Amino acid sequence: MAELDVQPKKKSPWWIWLIVAAIVIALIFFIQSRNDDNLNQAEGAGKGDTTAMTGAATLSDFDNVDFDAAETTYGELTDSSISVRGNADYAIYGLGENILFSVGDTAIQASAQSALKQIATSLNQRYKGVSLAVYGSTDSTGSAATNKELGKTRAEAVKNWLVANADIPASSISVYSRGQSSPVAANATPEGRQMNRRVDIVARIKK
Repeated sequence: MAELDVQPKKKSPWWIWLIVAAIVIALIFFIQSRNDDNLNQAEGAGKGDTTAMTGAATLSDFDNVDFDAAETTYGELTDSSISVRGNADYAIYGLGENILFSVGDTAIQASAQSALKQIATSLNQRYKGVSLAVYGSTDSTGSAATNKELGKTRAEAVKNWLVANADIPASSISVYSRGQSSPVAANATPEGRQMNRRVDIVARIKK
């Protein structure tokens, strides 16, 4: 009778399993890292729901601005359409968008030049070289997305004016859009909506 030549199964070398385990662990860490990155990006986008930003300064430079700070006066500002608020950390120059822009427009009106020149003079006199941020705010007419974009576009127009006319470098000015998210008055009335359409120029006071 023929003999069967039965060979025992060869065991895989132990080091192969070690390599496989190392690859699996590396893949797990890689996937976890990607998930963490995506989560951080999502959190950042969530902050952008109320404040969209472009420019050199970081969000942390301007994330504690108190827009309800007490009003003050600067002698060089004689235009009654300009408001000034602030504290030890920030100075906030405010202008109504009706002063700056025609209805539905994003180009700065010629009539706004005088007010902007006064603000520019004050900035260069008091806060030359500091980081600035321009915030655009709107009323609630239209969609939130449209208002977010409108606030950003108008804030960028003011930034561009400051760069071109006030000898302020673009790298020191950030642009934010608050859109319709931060009303200072009720949007139910024309007067309230006009108050909510505004641009704020914020100077971060050096310590």
